[in-house]
Amino acid sequence: MEQQELIRRVVCVSLPEPVMVDQLSPQQGHPLLNKVPQGSLPNGKGATKDGLHARGQWASKAEFLLAVAGQIIGLGNVWRFPYLCYKNGGGVFFVPYLLFLVLCGIPLFLLETSLGQYTSLGGVSAWRTICPLFGGLGYASQVMILHGCVYYIVILAWAVFYLTYSFQEVLPWSHCNNTWNTNSCFLFDHHNQTATGSNLPENATSPVMEFWEREVLHLSNTLDELGPINWKLALCLASVWLVCYFCVWKGVKSTGKVVYLTATFPYVMLFVLLVRGATLPGATQGIIYYLKPNHTRLADPQVWMDAGTQIFFSYGICLGSLTALGSYNKYNNDCYKDSFLLCLLNSSTSFLAGFAIFSVLGFMAEEQGVDISTVAQSGPGLAFIAYPRAVAMMPLPQLWAVCFFLMIIMLGLDTQFVSLEALMTSVTDLYPHLIRRGHRRELLLMFVCIVCFLVGLVMVTPGGLYVFQIYDHFSCSGASLLLLSIFQSLAIGWFYGAERFSANIRDMTGYNPLSVFRLCWKYLTPAVCTATFVFSLVRWSPLSLGKGLVAPAWATTLGWILTLSSVLLLPIWAIYAFVTTPGTLTQRFQRLCSPTIDSKMPFHCPHTNNATVAYSSPLPLNEKSKESNGDIQDNIII
Repeated sequence: MEQQELIRRVVCVSLPEPVMVDQLSPQQGHPLLNKVPQGSLPNGKGATKDGLHARGQWASKAEFLLAVAGQIIGLGNVWRFPYLCYKNGGGVFFVPYLLFLVLCGIPLFLLETSLGQYTSLGGVSAWRTICPLFGGLGYASQVMILHGCVYYIVILAWAVFYLTYSFQEVLPWSHCNNTWNTNSCFLFDHHNQTATGSNLPENATSPVMEFWEREVLHLSNTLDELGPINWKLALCLASVWLVCYFCVWKGVKSTGKVVYLTATFPYVMLFVLLVRGATLPGATQGIIYYLKPNHTRLADPQVWMDAGTQIFFSYGICLGSLTALGSYNKYNNDCYKDSFLLCLLNSSTSFLAGFAIFSVLGFMAEEQGVDISTVAQSGPGLAFIAYPRAVAMMPLPQLWAVCFFLMIIMLGLDTQFVSLEALMTSVTDLYPHLIRRGHRRELLLMFVCIVCFLVGLVMVTPGGLYVFQIYDHFSCSGASLLLLSIFQSLAIGWFYGAERFSANIRDMTGYNPLSVFRLCWKYLTPAVCTATFVFSLVRWSPLSLGKGLVAPAWATTLGWILTLSSVLLLPIWAIYAFVTTPGTLTQRFQRLCSPTIDSKMPFHCPHTNNATVAYSSPLPLNEKSKESNGDIQDNIII
């Protein structure tokens, strides 16, 4: 009995040397580690004896997979990847894309997901627990999520606006007889492509472009003219925020159920649009343009840069959301296989989306009698200009418009509310005793939604599109993501230890991850990310806002402030940690590079008869228990 009681009180501390309790007296313990939340609450459905709500868990593995799929499979898969593939050499683009996927995408995806599952904590608390010196990684990722919540949802407001107009008897962007159309509006089609200059209005514009600029955006001519709020668009924005709030307000209880719809419905719509696109005239030519290989493009460094940025954007890396979602898993969930499955699903969706998009663009090019290069676009230009124009040429255009914009809304909606859930998870894990009482979490969530909505109103003004582009380019930019990726790899690969982290994954899953992951975390991932970051700085140029506008100096400065608002939290936190941690510089460094040793931290060892222990030893506890009693006592804190 004494032996069993001793084992139950074991705390397996993964420090370079065994540490006894008298080595870390209360006077010597540094305050940063003491401030880390004292473990996550039980993952049951009720409340604890203190009246705190339980943290919660996914009700099933399917909820986790769908939530992560909803987070990482978003608009970029549909409106960015197909265009990049077409632009950068067709099928040849898969060479750099797959290289970045193997060296950066999958290793970092596994790192973040397994980190959350191992610690049962959100992004901030997980990094402060695993390597306190790099706690700034968690804070930086949450700031980036906050920026993303402000501007990303504006895209959904545009899609809702289009959706409401899609139920009209005649699609308003298919003709020039609307109140917002000008005398320059001209309907381009294959019947009038031979029109002479005398027949063509001066500065002719298409009805779909005028609908986008004059009815949806009320677009101003310069960034200096923000103008009044477009209340129609503001109402659409408010409606999407309301939906997001109720998707997240009960935590994983509500999020886990909503993703059954939001994560699967886009696939239904994508399949419908794929079948419809494949039956259109000109579809074959569009798909040929999509995949036609051009080997010479591999010599262009920009192709490799595009492949790298697409991986980081589409996999949700460094935003803390993967860590938060993984934290709601059971300890023994096979996060290793899940990571491979989700990465395969993400890239496959991007590839298949290209067929649905380019088959329709091929049809559009044939209908207009032009080359497909004149209609192929990326980003909002594809979703709100090129594709609506193509839909207007189809039979039953209202049906296909509704299908397309519902797909856009669902793709973006789950990315938005899952990111919001990740943010709430991190804040709640930082202050569990303050937030997990009564309806405080719901009130805090309401406050976050209202503030983000109010800030986002600036993007539904006539100059709002320009503000949106600045946010999109700088706040969650490639530079920010690359820097966080570099430091994540260094934190796990060199400070915490790639071998130790592999042992943690083995303890959860029952087997070791491939040795190539340790190689990536230590060398390959930081090297590739650093090279890409340097290249992005060398090739940097002022942001083009469209319509011949280039971002002025003050807008560029504002953009870099958005970038630094997240990235600077890494050195700020590290300096704060060194200043507030007692001891010599060497002692401070050693303590800040070692995991938190508080026995209440939410590390679980499944081999100890439900005892909760802090465990990161390469050996499972059932093997350690076979050692002599004296050996056990060398590794415990009582």
